Amino acid sequence: MAFNYSALLVLSMLVLLAVFYTQTVNVLKSQIDRHIASNSQRLLNDFIENGEGSVAQQIKDILRDGVYSDTEIYLLVNPYGEKVIGNIPSIPHKAKNKEGMVETRVMRSGREAIGRMYIQQLPDGSKLVVGSDINHQLEIERLFDRASLIAGLIGLFMSIGGALLFRRELRLRLSGIQQIVTHIEAGDLSQRIPLQPQEDEFARLSRDINSMLDQQQRLMDGVRHISNTIAHNLRTPMTRILLRLRKSEREGAQARDEALQFALQEMEELSVMFNKLLNLAEVESGTRRQSFSSISLNDVVADVLELYEPVAEEKSVRLTSVFDADPVTNGDRELLASAIANLVDNALKYAGENAAVEVRTTQDAHGAAIIVRDNGAGIPATELSRIGTHFYRLDRSRPGYGLGLASVMAIARLHGGNLEFSDAHPGLIVRMTLAPNPV
Repeated sequence: MAFNYSALLVLSMLVLLAVFYTQTVNVLKSQIDRHIASNSQRLLNDFIENGEGSVAQQIKDILRDGVYSDTEIYLLVNPYGEKVIGNIPSIPHKAKNKEGMVETRVMRSGREAIGRMYIQQLPDGSKLVVGSDINHQLEIERLFDRASLIAGLIGLFMSIGGALLFRRELRLRLSGIQQIVTHIEAGDLSQRIPLQPQEDEFARLSRDINSMLDQQQRLMDGVRHISNTIAHNLRTPMTRILLRLRKSEREGAQARDEALQFALQEMEELSVMFNKLLNLAEVESGTRRQSFSSISLNDVVADVLELYEPVAEEKSVRLTSVFDADPVTNGDRELLASAIANLVDNALKYAGENAAVEVRTTQDAHGAAIIVRDNGAGIPATELSRIGTHFYRLDRSRPGYGLGLASVMAIARLHGGNLEFSDAHPGLIVRMTLAPNPV
């Protein structure tokens, strides 16, 4: 990549030099041609008006005035090819039968030169040659050629050196990433790429990779935790079933029927747990985004609260709602209703009798939010960070699997938001944020 950029740099420089060279040479030639054409036309007009003698005198005066004397070329020959006046002995052999602008070698003031001349035939058959010695221009072109060659070589060496330095710097910057990748391949997910002080593309790439590794480590830790918890949750009921069935073998038919009924009940509970895990996995995978649409949160919350009003009355809990001015999000109505129902159900379950539960909806520039607040016993501050972990239950004496808030957290993340817990003094505040247009 470095050498490709170097080659592109050299090619660009050569193109610029070629354009500059062509333009410079064309400008010099155009100036000379305009000067020659102007003098030729002036002498032709003088010949038409005053004849050959006047033209010869004009040429004589021009050759004596000292202006452009080191480059000017003039020659007037009569119809017989004899020189009348001029500073070259004759029309060059290669240009004798030509008219117009020619460029050839001439003998001028006793030395050979390259002349650019305009040859025209006068009305009486005479020929007039007006030109300029372009040795000086050719010398400028040669100097420019050498300068261009030297500049090109310098640019080539500098681009090669720059490519090598760029490659070295690139290798140094990538070596840290390669080392971390090697450690990660070996199974050490705790490694992170050291961040450089300069803010550039590599720093942003390193931060993105570190964020990806953080997420990967969280997922792996979650998988380990889930695997261990599933194994534990499977081992306990399976052990109970196995012991009950073995015990029933030594007893009568009634004991076997009771053991079978017990096994069926345990298997049904395991089936419920696995269904919850599958639903949670579906949410965390993001496949439900395909059914997203614009949803009014107030409508969803109102439907959920209407469903839980009888439960609140039975527990003597005052269930109230405060709605913002129609907050809207893009999401799955069924999942959001399930998440809100889970939060309301937990609040009613743990707030206790004669408590108060408030459900509020809000919307700001960062998105929408559903806030569930109760004035119950709340959760110890040391346990807040563990809420939402798979299979975590604060009160293990109550029935359940510890997947409810984990599911709510997954739904919030699916909708571009998060689930936050804070102490209400007394009680608990649960805030589920939702992005306005999650991706």
